[in-house]
Amino acid sequence: MIIVSIPKRGRKGFVIYSETRHGKVARAFVPPRNPRTAQQQEHRKNVRAVSARWSNRTQEQRDAWRAVAAHKDFVNEEGVLVRRNAYTLFVSLNVRRADLGLPQFDFPPAEPVFIRNPVDELVATFTGGKFTLKLRVPGPTAQYTLVYGAAPVRSGVRYVHHFPFLDLLPPPKDGWSDLTDLYVARYGVPKPNQAIWIRTCQHIDGWIDVPQVLRARRSPPAA
Repeated sequence: MIIVSIPKRGRKGFVIYSETRHGKVARAFVPPRNPRTAQQQEHRKNVRAVSARWSNRTQEQRDAWRAVAAHKDFVNEEGVLVRRNAYTLFVSLNVRRADLGLPQFDFPPAEPVFIRNPVDELVATFTGGKFTLKLRVPGPTAQYTLVYGAAPVRSGVRYVHHFPFLDLLPPPKDGWSDLTDLYVARYGVPKPNQAIWIRTCQHIDGWIDVPQVLRARRSPPAA
């Protein structure tokens, strides 16, 4: 087959083209994994339901959301500043509420001033045949603190981008919040020397602050 031109980058059919320091590279397109977990399906249902609610908002309500969204940047779940219009701001705040089983807003809630996220250390241990994963929380937290966890990776990995939601931060005891059950229920016990990445962000009335990412390595059992 004669190829008239090769794009510099991007997808064409079932092939993805890119330019690297080694030259032009073409690789097969692999559809993203879609496990269709119960949590994932529930989130998608919430997105559809909240999106449908927008069509029933009054002009006064739409104008209120439009006023809040105008000329501002908002933090998303990845910690990136993004622009929102009235509709996407309405959906993003209310889907976060719906995902937690909380009532939704018809008018935009006041944007809060967040205290500093107090989560500052992640510790993974394996002692006496038992794995534990804990977050150090030395200070008070906001209304809700959301905990996201990436699948265990090699200790040499320096960047992780996929953080599924695990649950709300368990209440700290003596300054430590135990994430063991949340993490193991999702991924099982990590293997020796694997790295564990956790992301947390504070949540007030659908608003979130800049996420904080912490990393720990599961040490091998003591000899």
